[in-house]
Parts: sequence; structure tokens; C-alpha cells
Amino acid sequence: MAGRSVRKRPNKQLNPKPLPSMASSSSSSRFSYKKISMFISIVLIINIVVLLSKSSNMWSIGGINAHSNNLYSIEVVNEFPHDPKAFTQGLLYGGNDTLLESTGLYGQSTVRKVALQTGKVEALQKMDDSQFGKGLTLLGERLYQVTWLKKTGFTYDRYNLSKLDKFTHQMQDGWGLATDGKVLFGTDGTSMLYQIDPQTFKVIGKRTIRYKGHEVHNLNELEYVNGEVWANVWQTDCIARISYKDGAVLGWILLQNLREGLLMSGKNDIDVLNGIAWDEDKNRLFVTGKLWPKLYEIKLRPLKKHVHVDIEHICIQMPFHFTKQG
Repeated sequence: MAGRSVRKRPNKQLNPKPLPSMASSSSSSRFSYKKISMFISIVLIINIVVLLSKSSNMWSIGGINAHSNNLYSIEVVNEFPHDPKAFTQGLLYGGNDTLLESTGLYGQSTVRKVALQTGKVEALQKMDDSQFGKGLTLLGERLYQVTWLKKTGFTYDRYNLSKLDKFTHQMQDGWGLATDGKVLFGTDGTSMLYQIDPQTFKVIGKRTIRYKGHEVHNLNELEYVNGEVWANVWQTDCIARISYKDGAVLGWILLQNLREGLLMSGKNDIDVLNGIAWDEDKNRLFVTGKLWPKLYEIKLRPLKKHVHVDIEHICIQMPFHFTKQG
């Protein structure tokens, strides 16, 4: 046996191929995982798009979306004639391209229906010479109007403007009126925004309006726009967008270019910006001023974050005080 070479048989390493059924199962799992991943990605993308769409439309006003800076300039869409003798105190959209307007000044105060396109006065109710007309709003079939330096107001038929009733309210004075279709919102020239029962005219809620801790005084003409109350601030070119629930100013609309443009064109007899009207059906926003020869349809344009505006200086004024009359 020593002379014989013994040949060892090499050990065979077993490398079995996967069974066909196992390979098929693994491939199927990988394919299913890819399908699930793709499905989840698509769902996430769709959700993000929907959320962005909702957020961009949440505060859409007059064709523009809210901006994180909450400051807006304006773009003039249309200009319409406006009675240059109308001392505008209350303004609202009445439907069918008509506006309803309250004008002031003793001996000249009126409630009127005006054609939007021409500025022609289609109906007019003159007030007693002792009354100074102020804010105006429409609730149901009635127009509600307050008067300056008095706690009295009047209601009118919305169609023929005939006077219906006289009422007494609980605000300190009568400046602005608006409605959400349920309650009346009112201002009295202070920093207070009132909620008033339209049946009893009693105050059912009130909020002091503030911006960054500052009281916003001299709140004047009002309009209810998409869940917010918008207010002209007297003696400024600013409109405050207000949350009536907590009194916070949500944003500012800056309109100084309108008045400056009128002055540059030689219209030196104009008074302050006053009058906001909102056409909810067509998403149109209108503004004018006291003794202004024009009424403007505008859209909001957000100011960029880097643009510095001293709101406290140009929009927030010291309170004015007037002598009350009987």
C-alpha cells in the first residue's frame, strides 16, 4: 500500500440554486415594495399640492392671496365716476352694478343709490338738516344708518330708500356700520369694534382693536369681507383688516397712491379716504373717499418681506375727541 498513491476525491461544495418558487417569491416581494413606495409617494405629493392650494386660497381677496408679511398695496382694476360733492361716510355694494351710499355734512346728508358704471344717482333720500349722516349697511331688506355725534340712527327701505324707523344704539357715537348677515358691526371713532343686535340695537359684544400692542384709534367706515371686518382709519390712507373675534389687526392695506394721484391731477378739494364696498358674488372690491371724483375697483398686492413700512407711524393715530350734540 505504500507504493500506491492514494487519490483523494475532492469535496464538492454544494451551491444549490434557489428553487424556482423561492426566486419568484423574492422578485414579487421586491416588485410589491416598489409599487407600495410609489403609491405612498404619489399620495404624499397629492396631499402636499392640496394643502398648498388650500393655504393659498384661504385668504384670497380681490384676486390676491394672503402674504406672511400681512401688508398690501393695491392695483387699480377700474376707475368709475363718483359725485365729487358726496362726502362719503358709508358705502356698500347693492347688487346689479349699483352702490348704496351714505353722505355727511349738515344740510347735505343723504342716503342714495348710485349706478356703478356712470356714478349717476338713481335714488336719493335727503336727511334733515340737523342730521350728519355716517355709516351705512344692508341687512335683509333694510338699510341701517347711524349719525355723527348722536346715538340715533335710521332704517330705510333698500329699494326706494323711504325712511322706515328711528333707533337708538349704545355706542358712544355713530361712525361706521357693517354686517355679516346676522349682527351689526359698529364703530364710534374710538378703538372699539362693537357687535350690535339688529333687533334691539343693544351691544352684545365689543373688542378693543390692537396692532402689536397699539390701540388702533379713529376706526371709521366698515365692510365685512370674507370673515373679516375691514375698517378705514380716519385721517390715514390705511384700511385695517380686523378679526372681530379677538380684536387683532390681521393686516393692513395701504392706499396712499390713490389720494396722491388725485392731488397730482389737480383735485385739491378732496378729503380723506373713506368708503369700502365688497361684491361677494364677483369678488370685486371698491373704495373711494370724501369728495372724491372717482371710485376705484382694486385688487390687493402683497408687499415683500424686505419692504419696510412704519405702520405705527402712518396708520395708527392719536385719538380725536369731538363735542357731543343733543
